[in-house]
Amino acid sequence: MDKNGTYRWSPNSSGGKEIDLKKLGRTVLLVLAAVAVLSLLLTCFYTVDDKQQAVVTTFGKVTDVTDAGLHFKLPFGIQQVQKVDVNVYQKIELGYTTESDGDYAVNTGESTMITGDYNIVNVDFFVEYKISNPERYLYASNDPETILRNLIQSQVRNVVGSTSVDGVLTDGKENIQMQVKELVSQILEEYDIGLTLVDVRIQDAEPPTQEVNEAFKAVETAKQQAEAVVNDAKAYQNAKLPDAQAQADKLLQNAEFLRQKRINEATQQVAMFEAMYTEYQQNPGITRSRMYYEAISQILPGVKLYINTGTGSNVDMLLPLESMVKGENNG
Repeated sequence: MDKNGTYRWSPNSSGGKEIDLKKLGRTVLLVLAAVAVLSLLLTCFYTVDDKQQAVVTTFGKVTDVTDAGLHFKLPFGIQQVQKVDVNVYQKIELGYTTESDGDYAVNTGESTMITGDYNIVNVDFFVEYKISNPERYLYASNDPETILRNLIQSQVRNVVGSTSVDGVLTDGKENIQMQVKELVSQILEEYDIGLTLVDVRIQDAEPPTQEVNEAFKAVETAKQQAEAVVNDAKAYQNAKLPDAQAQADKLLQNAEFLRQKRINEATQQVAMFEAMYTEYQQNPGITRSRMYYEAISQILPGVKLYINTGTGSNVDMLLPLESMVKGENNG
């Protein structure tokens, strides 16, 4: 205020405020520097979880692949990190699509196929795969999932096209799955796009029309009935076989007994014959006569024989043969 009572502004009067602005400027600079340092520190570290692997590139070239944990990288875009889910099973659905509400949308363009015997079937496949090499997965191809999907479709049609319709709809599904998995795995190994096939399963296989479907169901029912009859026959066989085996063993034992009996009888007859032959050698005349009389008695059983024990025609010397035989039997 001057002498006239008026106020005037002077630059020197705001000296204190100029000092406050300098302090404020320094504080702002310090805060900005701290933020920059903090941002720099945050960009120098990255975290990988247990289901992932990280591919590190330095100026666009892959220099490292890191596992789960906290890792350091160069800031300012010198090193870039791409995380890939490697320990996660992923799926591909062929012939159908699972919607968010749990229902299924049919894709006949993928499921309709021609079998080896020129029949048409609808086959749905469920495929599981995972990333085995994150570096090859990111940089060996443009879209590895699309490549895998097209490859599976090609090999599925190849295998189904060489299989009969009965095999596709009934008992050949497991063989088809194994063939598709083997073929796709071999080609994936050649392509080397960082993917590994885990499993291939047929979700559903059916004819394209209801009439054909019912006919195949009838065939399957007949096969099951045939298997049931075969199983019943095997059960009956298993029940009867022990009895038959026991009877066979009994017959064999009886035959062995008869064989041994015949051998013993033959041995006894041989012994008797040898004994008779020994006696014959000692008294050939007497043995010859006795054999003659025994033969006559067997040939003429009703005739009475007499033996002349002397010489001449003296009748008193004739003896009845039957009395001798009775005497021997009584003796």
